[in-house]
Amino acid sequence: MKLAMRAYELMIIMDAGVEESDVAARIEQVADNVNAHGGQVMSEDRWGKRRFAYEINHQHEGYYLVLEFATETRDMGTLERLLQLADDVVRHKLIRLPDAEAARRGLLGDGTPLATAG
Repeated sequence: MKLAMRAYELMIIMDAGVEESDVAARIEQVADNVNAHGGQVMSEDRWGKRRFAYEINHQHEGYYLVLEFATETRDMGTLERLLQLADDVVRHKLIRLPDAEAARRGLLGDGTPLATAG
């Protein structure tokens, strides 16, 4: 039985001094992790440098990046650990999108989620 696809949105805030090549490497690292778990990164949105509302780790700005992906896995722990251990990642937030929102964004293929398994 094929598992239902789940859509996620991941925001990563990287160190403000990050190079464009480092951003591309982080995207590739996340994409490799998602692909290894039967998923696919559907979109990436590089917001660039933004000022923080408050100081984080003695920093006042960071490089914002938002990725949307769909995967069959239920356990996002390896991706979470990868981002927690990365020195250039200031903060990250991973949320599972509701099926209706994921379908609206076109992240679930034809727009209809598969039946949820066990």
